[in-house]
Amino acid sequence: MIQTDILIIGAGPTGLFAVFEAGLLQLKCHLIDALAQPGGQCSEIYPKKPIYDIPGFPEVLAGDLVGNLMKQIEPFQPGFTLGERADTIEKLEDGSFIVTTNKGTKHHAPIVAIAGGLGSFEPRKPLLENLKKFEDNGVAYMVKDPEVYRGKKVVIAGGGDSALDWCIFLADVASEVTLVHRRNEFRGALDSVEKVQQLKNEGKVNLITPAEIVGLNGKDKLESVLIRKKTTAVEDITLEVDSFIALFGLSPKLGPIGDWGLEIEKNAIKVNTFDYQTNVPGIYAIGDINTYPGKLKLILCGFHEATLMCQSAYQRIYPDKKYVMKYTTVGGVTGFDGSKKEAPKAVIKSID
Repeated sequence: MIQTDILIIGAGPTGLFAVFEAGLLQLKCHLIDALAQPGGQCSEIYPKKPIYDIPGFPEVLAGDLVGNLMKQIEPFQPGFTLGERADTIEKLEDGSFIVTTNKGTKHHAPIVAIAGGLGSFEPRKPLLENLKKFEDNGVAYMVKDPEVYRGKKVVIAGGGDSALDWCIFLADVASEVTLVHRRNEFRGALDSVEKVQQLKNEGKVNLITPAEIVGLNGKDKLESVLIRKKTTAVEDITLEVDSFIALFGLSPKLGPIGDWGLEIEKNAIKVNTFDYQTNVPGIYAIGDINTYPGKLKLILCGFHEATLMCQSAYQRIYPDKKYVMKYTTVGGVTGFDGSKKEAPKAVIKSID
């Protein structure tokens, strides 16, 4: 069982920044996220989309923001349970919680902070007759470990950043990569589109457009896909593959959290505005997943909520200790790894 001080459900920007604020209080964090990598929507849906309302950054790409947050929290050595969804919660007699994921991983903590953005993201699945048969047997909706595809024949379907980026990445991993999109135009970043075109010209990627996957075939595991190409005449292509990765985006849902006995309003978790605690003592909700009078769904608001949540969590964990806040400009940042960041001390000289 994984033990931690604060269990954070959701590894988007708000959840990641909470690790930093908790670290300043010497509180350890562990994060659970259904996605295969930290960053939430910023990593999975629009990593190359510019954000303009982060203080101190006139413009920052969503993926770069996540990268900076990961670097910022590195000294505090957070743990991650990725590719798993927080499923059930049990409150113990001492007031602490056990959270179990859909894959049976158990986590124990005195504080639970739900930072799940708009909820747990469920992949948008293509409408194929025998899709479920091949799930985890050749069909995937996200790339958890690229090495799984080394030397394999892979077909990717989708037209956004995720489809383009993984097509580019897997071109150097898989033995054969085919990208299928129902339109000739892509919704991803221009440089990614140009890179895929370049890989196609070099013979490293097969590009089939406008087309879509209309059938899956195989005995116990996926062996081939049926691609319907729509040009002047409809053409069906049977392609032998080891893996089909459907990257059609993610659909946000509150998911199992909605059954945890929390007060819900319009698919969001109600909290107080003092410390963003829910109606269940010890469970907080920060970021886009919460609601209260005047709520704004902005990343910078999530950062503010994470800060106050951590202060409250400290008082719950250590009710007999009085914490005196120190500015990082004065006290610096002391990491769990022994690192220390602080401003250089002024040298005082006596004058004769």
